[in-house]
Amino acid sequence: MRFVGDDGSIMVPKSVRPIIEYSPTALGSGCGALRQFRAGKLHIREYGSYYSVHSDKIDPLEDPLGHLIIDAPEYLVGILSGLSVYSTLKDRSINRSKKDRANLNSNSFSEIGAKDGTTPYVAGIFAAYAAYALTKSLKKLGKRRE
Repeated sequence: MRFVGDDGSIMVPKSVRPIIEYSPTALGSGCGALRQFRAGKLHIREYGSYYSVHSDKIDPLEDPLGHLIIDAPEYLVGILSGLSVYSTLKDRSINRSKKDRANLNSNSFSEIGAKDGTTPYVAGIFAAYAAYALTKSLKKLGKRRE
């Protein structure tokens, strides 16, 4: 068994530490874990035969925004990107609808999608996921160089 994961976490076989005394938490990326635990900056993920343990730089319960910025920027970048794309497209859709109504052109479609209004939502979700995935990949690449 390897004792250091791809993300720099320490792998602890359950034979060494069969029980974790901390309460389970939903905070953090599960990464396929059965359960997660937190104790301050310590983040533990439980898998079938081992635990993955790493220490965050900032405790998410003490400073959630700081934790997002320093330890989990992929979530913050994804959220901000998704909101930005959604907001931009929603504004364009509203402005286009007002223009169409003013011109009494009921047969035209918005340049950004159908008039049902789902396009900004779908584009925002796609942008959020793409930004998250890209940032997470860059974060992994940076950790490999360390």
